Amino acid sequence: MNYTYRQILLINLPIMVSLLMEQLINLTDSIFLGHVSQIDLGASALAAMYYSAIYMLGFGFSLGTQVVIARRNGEERYKDAGKVFYQALIFLSVFAVIVFVVSKLLSPSLLRMVITSNNIYQATVRYVEWRDYSFLFAFPLLAIRAFYIGTTNTKILTANSIVMVVCNIVFNYLLIFGKAGFPRLGISGAAIGSSLAGLVGLLHLIIYMWKHADKKRYGIRAVFDMKISLHLLGISGWTMVRQFFCIAPWFMFFVAIERLGEYELAAANVVRSISMLFFVIVNSFATTTISLVSNLIGAKKAELVMPTCRRIINLGYAIGIPLILLAFIFSDSLLRMFTDDATVIRTAFHPFCVMLSTFVVSVPCYTYCNTVIGTGSAKTAFLFQMVNIAIYLLYLFMLSRSPNIPLAMYWTAEQVYVIVLLALSLAYLKRRKWQNRFL
Repeated sequence: MNYTYRQILLINLPIMVSLLMEQLINLTDSIFLGHVSQIDLGASALAAMYYSAIYMLGFGFSLGTQVVIARRNGEERYKDAGKVFYQALIFLSVFAVIVFVVSKLLSPSLLRMVITSNNIYQATVRYVEWRDYSFLFAFPLLAIRAFYIGTTNTKILTANSIVMVVCNIVFNYLLIFGKAGFPRLGISGAAIGSSLAGLVGLLHLIIYMWKHADKKRYGIRAVFDMKISLHLLGISGWTMVRQFFCIAPWFMFFVAIERLGEYELAAANVVRSISMLFFVIVNSFATTTISLVSNLIGAKKAELVMPTCRRIINLGYAIGIPLILLAFIFSDSLLRMFTDDATVIRTAFHPFCVMLSTFVVSVPCYTYCNTVIGTGSAKTAFLFQMVNIAIYLLYLFMLSRSPNIPLAMYWTAEQVYVIVLLALSLAYLKRRKWQNRFL
């Protein structure tokens, strides 16, 4: 089970395409809304980060599920892998309903507390009140996704993501601009379109799994098992909180930018939207790392973990660096995709350059951090995250207290974040106490 470059790439590519398609949903929102108004463009950044922070609670549980499924798969305990999947599906479905209700009740008040501009606040609430429905579809979909990634059978995720993106583009075009007889809904139309795309994506995966999953190997009994659920929660609880705090600082970042002005917030959303395309490369390889590391340890091949990580990092650079160079060369055209406003484009350029340079450190950072998770040390990864976030927020606070700090300086906070996380993850992995960790 010594994963070669070719094997890693074949496992990773469907995940990368899947994540790319997911990010294209947010990218489509930003591109369309940038041609509606700068207020809607800026508000969509705050709304998207707020939604994503909550979504990451479910995503974190799916990562813990993925680790356990991959370990059982590596141990050839296929029936147990199936049981883990069903418990995750039940948990995430119930959790989706709870999150939906809580968000409906509390989101307007929470957003009012942190957003100063009334125009931005009203637009953000209009987005969130419709995007809340996505939780009901996205969380169960995460359980199915964890199953296919954990068993390294990821091809269906590509098709599923393409279906979602196509639906999102169509729904957004019709609802944001009011085409084909639909009302012109602006930012609300973007949220409705994204939620409908999530529903279609879930139905697509359910139908596929019902027809093609190996029910004999993995079992077909979707019966609640408290013991397995508590075991999953014990492992995934840390990744849930950790993933939430991965995105929550981004929300605070945009809250800080919102105080600089509407043009700065719009420019920051443009840069953030483009950065998500590069983060797809980083995150797809990091997600692949979790499954490969857990499979290797399950197969008693812990000595192959670090060589596999180095191959993953090399592949990340091979794909990402040429794209970064192209993005820099064609930066003006890329920025103009989102808006025709010259002030927003000019404001976005220098933060855009800082964002591109961050990729170089992000690849090894997230690979080694997710290696820590793949070993089953989710609590350790969470503690690293807390230390890192404290440093990140302190850095942001220092910037916000200084007058006339340019927007590009705020983007260096991301560089501080990944450098600290990389150092902590490498320090843990070099101790080698994780090699025989039992799940």
